[in-house]
Amino acid sequence: MTKSRLRWAITTVLFLVSSLATVMAQNPSKYYEEIPRTFYGGLLAGVNFSQVDGDAYAGYHKVGFNVGGIVYTRFTPHLAASLEILFSQKGAKGHQVQQLGVSDSFLTGYRINLNYAEIPIMLNYFDRRKSHFGAGLSYSQLINGEELIEVTRGNQTSDVDASAYPFRKSDLNFVAGGNLHLVKGLFLNARFQYSLLSIRKQHYPGIGRSDQYNNMWAVRLMYLF
Repeated sequence: MTKSRLRWAITTVLFLVSSLATVMAQNPSKYYEEIPRTFYGGLLAGVNFSQVDGDAYAGYHKVGFNVGGIVYTRFTPHLAASLEILFSQKGAKGHQVQQLGVSDSFLTGYRINLNYAEIPIMLNYFDRRKSHFGAGLSYSQLINGEELIEVTRGNQTSDVDASAYPFRKSDLNFVAGGNLHLVKGLFLNARFQYSLLSIRKQHYPGIGRSDQYNNMWAVRLMYLF
């Protein structure tokens, strides 16, 4: 190839590249497409607002952490399964004094603290803006749990030993929630969970009923890589 032809070829290539770059800069949305992937991973962090249905109180007064990781497996552009591994704090917290039966005893302090390692599996539907919602099941393994009971009789207040009424080592929940796409990679998540099985076999006499269930809302931020 002569020098003149080489110079002409280089000039032509540079002109085409420059023209293409100019057009894409003017209207990038028509030329840029995200490379589709089958697997997506990310991190989650937020808080739980929980109660235990069947104790002596109502209301989502127990606040705890909800943190972990998530992996999505995409089947179609709008459908994906997700699996999470979480540390999740649930339980209950008393917010008022209650009389125990017809006696002169009053329940003046009450708290249930439950720490779980949790694995939710969900099927999710994505819209064109990547916001999505889904439902599924969540298996939880109890790391540790305790029930703190404070009873007042007359002028004397004492702590009650509730260790004879332990919580089950595992929990199975129905779970449903949605994820709002905020900016690239960042989502706001809201989730509802409810136990499908009772979380304990027996309870302390006079406080609530035997069958008790975790009832929880979670609000979290999720970042996908």
